[in-house]
Amino acid sequence: MTASPSSATSRYAVAALFLLLGVNYGSWAARMPALKTMLGLSNADISYLLLASGLGSVFSFPITATLLHKLGPRRLCWLASALLPLLLIALGYSPSYGFALVVMVLEGLAVSCLNVAMNAQAVTVELQGGKAIMSRLHATFSLGTLAAAGIAYGFTNFTASVPLHFCAVALLMWLAAGWAGRHLVADPPRNEVDVARQPFSVPTGAALWLVLGVFGGTIVEGSMSDWTALYLKERTGASDAMATWGLGCFSVTMSLSRWFGDLARTRFGPRALLLYGGVIAGGGLGAAVLMGGFVPGLLGFIAVGLGVAAVSPCLYQVAARQGPVALAAATTTGSLGLLVGPPIIGFIAHHSHLGWGLGFVAVSVALIAYAATRIDW
Repeated sequence: MTASPSSATSRYAVAALFLLLGVNYGSWAARMPALKTMLGLSNADISYLLLASGLGSVFSFPITATLLHKLGPRRLCWLASALLPLLLIALGYSPSYGFALVVMVLEGLAVSCLNVAMNAQAVTVELQGGKAIMSRLHATFSLGTLAAAGIAYGFTNFTASVPLHFCAVALLMWLAAGWAGRHLVADPPRNEVDVARQPFSVPTGAALWLVLGVFGGTIVEGSMSDWTALYLKERTGASDAMATWGLGCFSVTMSLSRWFGDLARTRFGPRALLLYGGVIAGGGLGAAVLMGGFVPGLLGFIAVGLGVAAVSPCLYQVAARQGPVALAAATTTGSLGLLVGPPIIGFIAHHSHLGWGLGFVAVSVALIAYAATRIDW
């Protein structure tokens, strides 16, 4: 089926939201070393800061479900995409550690709302346009983190001001959100999107492995985004500017892999893609940590990007086929993994070092590979 021009515009609008979320996430992740210095934090403090965002996501489900019921995915996209830039500015101007903790709790809530709403929009656009777009949408998210890393690199060479950096990024995010909001598709009838009327239950059987796979995949993504810069700075001696290369290499690989993800899934199948991708990601990162050094670190991050790129698109597609409740459970769990996993690395790093912390990522990769063998594709 050939998509109409309006459907094509709607695809671009949803893609803009994925891009916006990636830019938001990558912006504060790439400047984590500067935030650490600005607020005088330890690795343990950084862990609590990330955990605050994770807690916002953990307790977001009742709020997200209520807002989805009251507003619908389209208006919830409007609300969440308008709030995120404001929170980014607030983080940049944080006068204290406590204030930053509150901001990150709200960040987790807003990210979860946008994640669920824009994925619901993506499913609707797929159905109306007759064209699979999920893998490329996730590639667009990775492009957003890549763009954020590039912007961060430019700002660290221009000025050390985190508030100025975050204000400039927020303005770009608001412009993208304003354009996207006008071109999103109308929400389907309530019975197709209303996840709020159905109670959230603990997944079991094959659904449990689907959720665990999403959880493991987003733990890896969040960990790479949040800790690559600090790893390169503290374990390899890289400068703040050079440390942003870690997120850049990871994001480039993720973006390219996801852009061609649908072709790879068709040729090799999702089970093989996730299983052998886990071998590449785990082996590459493990070798990089054991060898040490800046270049091995970059190569390890590239291997992780290549190995886990297909995880979220494949699993979200499976969840979407099982209905809106399954999709909501997957996206909520994905937000949880994305925002809760990195603090665990911080706790490990606090009691040892970041090399051991990144070893936790390998455990998550193993979880993904095993879950791939248990899901009914």
